Amino acid sequence: MKKVFMGVRLKRLREERRLTQQALADALGISLSYLNQIENNQRPLTVPVLLKLNAAFGMNVQLFSEHDDARLIGELREALSDPALGEPIASTDLRELASNMPALARAFISQSRRLKQASEQAAAYAARLGDDRQGELTALPSTPFEEVRDFFYANRNYVDALDRAAEIVAQELGMPLGRMASALAGRLEAKHGLRLADLSQDAGSGTQRKYDPETRTLWLSRRLRPGQQAFQIATQLAFLEQRGLMDELVAGGSFSNEEARSLARIGLANYFAGALVLPYAPFLRLAERLRYDIELLGQRFGVGFETTCHRLSTLQRPGAHGVPFFFIRVDRAGNISKRQSATDFHFSRFGGTCPLWNVYEAFAQPDHILTQVASMPDGRTYLWIARSVSRGQGGYRAPRKTFAVALGCDIRHASRLVYADGLDLGNPAAATPIGAGCKICERRACPQRAFPPIGQPLYVDQNRSAFAPYTTDM
Repeated sequence: MKKVFMGVRLKRLREERRLTQQALADALGISLSYLNQIENNQRPLTVPVLLKLNAAFGMNVQLFSEHDDARLIGELREALSDPALGEPIASTDLRELASNMPALARAFISQSRRLKQASEQAAAYAARLGDDRQGELTALPSTPFEEVRDFFYANRNYVDALDRAAEIVAQELGMPLGRMASALAGRLEAKHGLRLADLSQDAGSGTQRKYDPETRTLWLSRRLRPGQQAFQIATQLAFLEQRGLMDELVAGGSFSNEEARSLARIGLANYFAGALVLPYAPFLRLAERLRYDIELLGQRFGVGFETTCHRLSTLQRPGAHGVPFFFIRVDRAGNISKRQSATDFHFSRFGGTCPLWNVYEAFAQPDHILTQVASMPDGRTYLWIARSVSRGQGGYRAPRKTFAVALGCDIRHASRLVYADGLDLGNPAAATPIGAGCKICERRACPQRAFPPIGQPLYVDQNRSAFAPYTTDM
């Protein structure tokens, strides 16, 4: 195990429990001087001490994970990328803050986001009033969406109580894996007195489910495949059977307004649906046996590529962990519409992502699974799997939605995936160097830079600058 110095974090947890150093040392079976050295970062926090903390206090050892630090460091770097702050903050200082004062780091990140949202809102209002100087900032921030995304991010994209409740329902149905739609429809009728009906095409091209409480009818689009039908029925079951639990989870989420709380309930209902159609234990068991082959998993459970990827990113049940994945969905313009993480991976929330990342190459090779070993500026290396997904609303002239979805995991987990076969995982030179987005990426020599890094001095050759106005290589 790499030496981990978490003295400040341990001291804070001790003080929260109102324990003296002697009391904690006695509970852990170590000497007072040894504990004092740990709290002052003179000795590392070892695995035996972590296990004793868990046994004595039921403390989650994940609180002392370096992976959480990496998540915080990425967010801090983004929050501090404003050139108005003056001197750039060194990476070593960011690591010290994230490691020793994580609560302060999270508070700073939260305040930074609020300030950015307020600034963008003021700019949007100025644009509406005719102030052309703020014309480039015309879109209001999606505050509720960000709050809900942060809620799932803080929970590592796993909601234990809801996940276990879904698995119980799946057991009550007899675990008809891959054939959930008819079993769920039977539960709707038998337990709730609901019937299913086909949704007319004029209900709206994007409408997949509509519930009428007066007639006790659940309308489903006839375009849905069996797996999609099962997901929509399971979502409705969440609102019927898990409302109390979802309300409790939302109440503990610190959401700022009712719009965010309503959006969180929808997100939790969708989470329950995924956990019901893809029950945790059998899904994880088969995923491990198939070495996380996404297409084979989707065939077994009767769902699509994106749904399978989404569920794979949630396998973080205590005592039964799957590979911790980062899941993302983007469109051709680079807009990120889904971002869930069970890992320490971090991409910029603003200003686009990295063009060297293979998720964008997926658009050029439809329906092909692409793999990429990619290294980040902090030295971490990841295995990425990306593929395009497309769906339409029917008809020759009807528009189709096309996205690229990607799953990524730390390179140390890569050997558990079938997609790692044949890749040179141990060769650093074989990894593609990518970044978290040009605005905060530290790679100055990247040939694909869209603009210089914010908050850092830019050294340019007067005879050639990729960022100078009207410059072209043609």
